[in-house]
Amino acid sequence: MGARIALFTRDLRIHDNPLLSGPGEVVPLFVLDPRLAGLSPNRQRFLHQSLADLRGNLRERGADLVVREGDPAAETVRLAREVDASAVVVAGDVTDYAQRRERRLRDERLPVRVTPGVTVLPPGAVRPGGGADSYRVFTPYFKAWERAAWRAPAATPGKIAMPAGIAPGNLPETPAGDSPGALPGGETEARRRLRDWSLRMSRYDEEHDNLAADHTSRLSADLRFGCLSPLEVAVAAKSDDSPGAHAYLRQLAWRDFYYQVTAAFPGISTVAMRPAADTGWRYDDDALRHWQDGLTGVPIVDAGMRQLRAEGWMHNRARLITAAFLTKHLGIDWRAGLKWFFRWLIDGDVPNNSGNWQWTAGTGNDTRPYRRFNPIRQAQRFDPEGVYVRRYVPELRGVDGVAVHQPWRLPEPVRRGLHYPGPLESQRDEAVWLRD
Repeated sequence: MGARIALFTRDLRIHDNPLLSGPGEVVPLFVLDPRLAGLSPNRQRFLHQSLADLRGNLRERGADLVVREGDPAAETVRLAREVDASAVVVAGDVTDYAQRRERRLRDERLPVRVTPGVTVLPPGAVRPGGGADSYRVFTPYFKAWERAAWRAPAATPGKIAMPAGIAPGNLPETPAGDSPGALPGGETEARRRLRDWSLRMSRYDEEHDNLAADHTSRLSADLRFGCLSPLEVAVAAKSDDSPGAHAYLRQLAWRDFYYQVTAAFPGISTVAMRPAADTGWRYDDDALRHWQDGLTGVPIVDAGMRQLRAEGWMHNRARLITAAFLTKHLGIDWRAGLKWFFRWLIDGDVPNNSGNWQWTAGTGNDTRPYRRFNPIRQAQRFDPEGVYVRRYVPELRGVDGVAVHQPWRLPEPVRRGLHYPGPLESQRDEAVWLRD
């Protein structure tokens, strides 16, 4: 038997990558699936940059990245037969796409070994009592997650033995992407960002909601593509005893939480987890388009939506505000918002994008599904000087004080949607900004 195939998917790194652990020869492989190519130009660019960086890191260690294009399972099987592979090693993942790929590899009677690496704890590593397959509420999950034994990080290989004579294939030309301010991809850049973040993590609890300061890690895309090991990031946070590091660790646990939710509920992108709450949506293409374009007339919402287009990323607090505005104030189906975020977000992945949209819409894992967020009060609290709004909404750069957060030029499709009847958590909060 020959070398093992290391099938890279969402683990585009050499540090703490169990795919590369173990003796013997390895054939690193990535298969470009043309069916995914048009989903998000931003993610496509980040992916291609990450593949180029991975190839360079593998070549420094005596190996190479074999690149093929086509159906991932079929191309993996073809290469495995070419090299008489002893096994295919792939990181475990929870999406329907990943599960179908794994099943097809097993159907070919190939020895398939699934390794950890996409999450800190694999889905199912901790389970609630009473026979349930996953946690539906985050807090008890987080407590179990913190107490659980984590695997030891895999050693970074100095040299990688690879069979000779395998044509590596060409990397595709990197597309331009749609967002000029998007961060570059690749493990080298990701590790630079991680080093920078480790110096600032201790202030995370105090400043992570400050929209203008943008004191967040900006590591979400690196984690989504596996340019960083989530375990390595979590170990760094856990070793820092500051309140900020603990608050950041909690965010990493939220990421794992939605992976175990998705493993138990694979239809999370389209099927409501609370069907009773998934009713009464409006379908208004004009209002949706104003939201997508950052032209709702509500400054904090427009700033978030314009940041999304400019950077392929949005501040975490702005994601909450914009998603809540679409679902709870305009009454538009959460699936329309989820699809738009998937179109633009570099870090867009099924478990977290879908899980958070369902949480915000009240159809998912929220113990208070009818909560609503007043965008004006949110703006006054988390962007009190209006710096974030003026950064992304140039029309308001000359507006000072509290006026910068007040609704302005509300277009008719948005105006008619604002009076969508639905359960309110606080009538008083709503009255502050609905009175325009």
